[in-house]
Amino acid sequence: MYEQILYDVADPVATITLNRPAQLNAWTDRMAAEVKHAMARAEADPQVVVIVVTGAGRGFCAGADLKRLQALSAGERSSVAATDLAADPGDPELGDSFRGTYTYLMSIRKPVVAAVNGACAGMAVPIALCCDVRFASDRAVFTTAFSRRGLVAEWGLSWLLPRAVGPAHALDLLFSARKVGGAEAERIGLVNRTLPHDELLPFVRAWAEDVAAHCSPTSMRIMKRQVYQNLTDSLGNAERESIRLMIESFDRPDFKEGVMSFLEKRDPKFGRV
Repeated sequence: MYEQILYDVADPVATITLNRPAQLNAWTDRMAAEVKHAMARAEADPQVVVIVVTGAGRGFCAGADLKRLQALSAGERSSVAATDLAADPGDPELGDSFRGTYTYLMSIRKPVVAAVNGACAGMAVPIALCCDVRFASDRAVFTTAFSRRGLVAEWGLSWLLPRAVGPAHALDLLFSARKVGGAEAERIGLVNRTLPHDELLPFVRAWAEDVAAHCSPTSMRIMKRQVYQNLTDSLGNAERESIRLMIESFDRPDFKEGVMSFLEKRDPKFGRV
């Protein structure tokens, strides 16, 4: 089914691995369709609690495939759709802003974690930023690259990047397109944490297993929607909506289980979704 990614489920984690290592997992239309299709599979699978995206070999993703860039610079604007992999994952309640070409990742009803294992360049930066949580290898290198190719902040990066690192850092990274290592990426907020390379995937797996063992999938789904919707809303509206959702949660089985497991000093047994 898939030509350019690997898809694996090991309860409770689905791992999507970009799999063009000889090209540092450079992004293609086919890869985009395969990732979206795999996201839909993982989202619909009750065995899956957390979805991890990483890259095969030395890179996470080197950005757009060079052949595609050459074709675009020569005036070619058409693309080839992978019609065999039509999919429409994500929560429509988040609205059109979070249902875009790659921003749909922000509407996936489960946590999406980027495990950035190497080079993350160009359009791979907004794709990584559309993931909910980002962990990086100490071998990871980030660069926006766009200004050095005569391009602009693509795929919503002008919205995503300042919200992750602040306007000053965002403009530094966009203007200069300089390379940022894992340590600096953590310091400025581009990633949540940077780890020794060989510890990255075991750490991400342990993080996902801890979340799956102790946290309500329903709660995480609702909180994810709250966070992204509230980015474009007022504090007052966010508070009112949170109170409404809090009252709704009182009647859910997960609330009762969360309280009882705490009182009984045991791990909760939340239902999968």
